[in-house]
Amino acid sequence: MFAELTDTGRVREHNEDAIGSDGDIGLMVLADGMGGYNAGEVASGIAVQIVSDLAADGASREERGDIDPHSGMMRQSIVLRDAVYRANKIIYQTAQSQTHCEGMGTTIVACMFYDDKVSIAHVGDSRAYRLRGGKLDQVTLDHSLLQELVDRGFYSAEEAQRSTNRNYVTRALGVEPTVEVEVHEYEVLPDDIYLLCSDGLPDMVEDDDIHLTISTFNDSLDVVGQQLVDLANDHGGRDNVSVMLAQVKEAFPAKKGLFAKIAGLFRS
Repeated sequence: MFAELTDTGRVREHNEDAIGSDGDIGLMVLADGMGGYNAGEVASGIAVQIVSDLAADGASREERGDIDPHSGMMRQSIVLRDAVYRANKIIYQTAQSQTHCEGMGTTIVACMFYDDKVSIAHVGDSRAYRLRGGKLDQVTLDHSLLQELVDRGFYSAEEAQRSTNRNYVTRALGVEPTVEVEVHEYEVLPDDIYLLCSDGLPDMVEDDDIHLTISTFNDSLDVVGQQLVDLANDHGGRDNVSVMLAQVKEAFPAKKGLFAKIAGLFRS
């Protein structure tokens, strides 16, 4: 259904990334922790666990494809957003109450597939990409100082890719009592490939090479994932690197009874 892989890299002593998926509800979650000692992996682990649990609970409700009249979003998008809010609160409280967790935080990107759509929520610079019709698009914008400078015209997108100051995030879970979670919904088409990754991939591998790798090895998403991790490590592996991939095989309208069928909609 999904392909997923996380690797410590060539420089770090331990892995502060965390990943989790639930094929029954079409969920993928990836978090990239930060903090001293083991605090980063505590933060990312909490984030993945809380979002996975709350998303599963919310997905069990019949109306998750319905539109919320107040926000105009699908209810599953609200479930995903609120799960990330909750993760932020728990990480923040843990950081305040546990001395060894002081200053910890994590970025996150998560997606849920339902009724020919995908909801994507993110905080920080962990990313989601989509390959469609031979074109790779980054569908999340980093919450980072560098992205803000790009938005204001100080850097071009090409200059930003070569910048050495890419890792100053402006948003993360657990740093403040509340956080702004960015959520978007997209139509899903057959043959779409979705990639979630921590910044250890794009910091080491240019988007053109990510595109080429997915296009070349897409008969097996497991091979794609391994090739992407190997590329990041071959280019220096200065950070942990995590990737999650899903390929849509056919349309999945809700009327088909998605709970029973979603596991067959992706291939690895």
